[in-house]
Amino acid sequence: MLTALRGGHGDAPDALRIDGHALSREQLLAAATAVADRIAGAPALAVLARPTAATVTAVVGGLLAGVPVVPLPPDAGPKERGHILRDSGAALLAVGAGEQPPDDTGIPVVPVDPAARSAATHPEPAPDAPALILYTSGTTGAPKGAVLGRRAVAADLDALAAAWCWTAEDTLVHGLPLFHVHGLVLGVLGALRTGSRLVHTGRPTPQAYAAARGSLYFGVPTVWSRVAADGPAAGALAAARLLVSGSAPLPVPVFERLAALSGHRPIERYGMTETLITLSTRADGERRPGSVGLPVAGVRTRLLAEDGAAVPHDGETVGELQVRGATLFDGYLGRPDADAEAWTADGWFRTGDVAVVGGDGFHRIVGRASVDLIKSGGFKIGAGEVEAALRDHPAVSDAAVVGAPDADLGQAVVAYVIAADGVTGDQLTAFVAERLSVHKRPRRVVLVDDLPRNAMGKVLKKQLLTEG
Repeated sequence: MLTALRGGHGDAPDALRIDGHALSREQLLAAATAVADRIAGAPALAVLARPTAATVTAVVGGLLAGVPVVPLPPDAGPKERGHILRDSGAALLAVGAGEQPPDDTGIPVVPVDPAARSAATHPEPAPDAPALILYTSGTTGAPKGAVLGRRAVAADLDALAAAWCWTAEDTLVHGLPLFHVHGLVLGVLGALRTGSRLVHTGRPTPQAYAAARGSLYFGVPTVWSRVAADGPAAGALAAARLLVSGSAPLPVPVFERLAALSGHRPIERYGMTETLITLSTRADGERRPGSVGLPVAGVRTRLLAEDGAAVPHDGETVGELQVRGATLFDGYLGRPDADAEAWTADGWFRTGDVAVVGGDGFHRIVGRASVDLIKSGGFKIGAGEVEAALRDHPAVSDAAVVGAPDADLGQAVVAYVIAADGVTGDQLTAFVAERLSVHKRPRRVVLVDDLPRNAMGKVLKKQLLTEG
């Protein structure tokens, strides 16, 4: 799975630069092998996933040893941390040498030194062996552990390399967390499979992105919004080859401003922990704002109505997105009940997202079925469409739309909007009604200073509903 570590792509003293710490691939392999020597045979290895060279060394060490790696968010509270460690069965916790581990884990700590060296060899794990156990940020109940197999990870990285023309000639730049698919699987393991150079900026600031001088950049919409607001930083990305956005929808105004300032129309893609990346626009194809493009190699999709009927690919009709293919996970760890809910009888994975597909096959994600498909007065309304209309207003910097319980309509469209002073809710409602069907207009607009988000920039809509 980590083909670039085996010497097929050449090496350089700074093949990987992580928050200022440079490693060659040979140094990473030797240090990771030293970790593998110490953990071989463990049921699972938890890794305190700070954005450091030690984290990358520990993750690679687990993969070399064939020990499932459990990335642990460094900001996790005691309750979440305890659940992940107990549920995963992790017997060891890898922490950077000299770093302070949490004092409540109850399992032995493995200090990881990127300067360590071992020349030992470990047998290649079976392709169907688990590589990672990633815990989902579920909206109800404790997080579930999604088991990602080595074959699925390799298949997805190869499919993305083809879609994005990603090669060993690239320098990948990002500053994303290393406990999610985006930052860890794509942003680290992708470089170790394609052979591209990797620069992790520590924090994903516009200035750090501009200074990195990469050819391929990954970011979430919050990152790209900040880059687009910094003219010199966005302009510095003109020398890049490709900008990729994911983990949440990229607002169309941000897409257009990036294109104007950097000369690049960003790639947008879609995926989730359980499926890895399944849809993407292409480096050599059309990049349409608001669209996540076509299925990647080895993936199929379908849209179904609530009654199980196929939804027409007309670019308008909303349906539940289901996927199948080589990139999907092996199941939820120890949760056959969750597996039964997630898979259809004929073998398709229920993403829980709603989407529309055009006649040309391009997909547009409307949002989560649980919070983004609003049933109001007999109409089905996609929250994403209303959010996009609100963001078109020149005074609006961001918006989140939810369906609030309503005695008359069933659900009422409510918009939480970050806007410049002087703009009123009535003005924004009228603005939407001029652009969309009248029944899609917000029944209530709440002007806010900020929107609650998770670590990957996704708005926490259930929190908005709870807080009113």
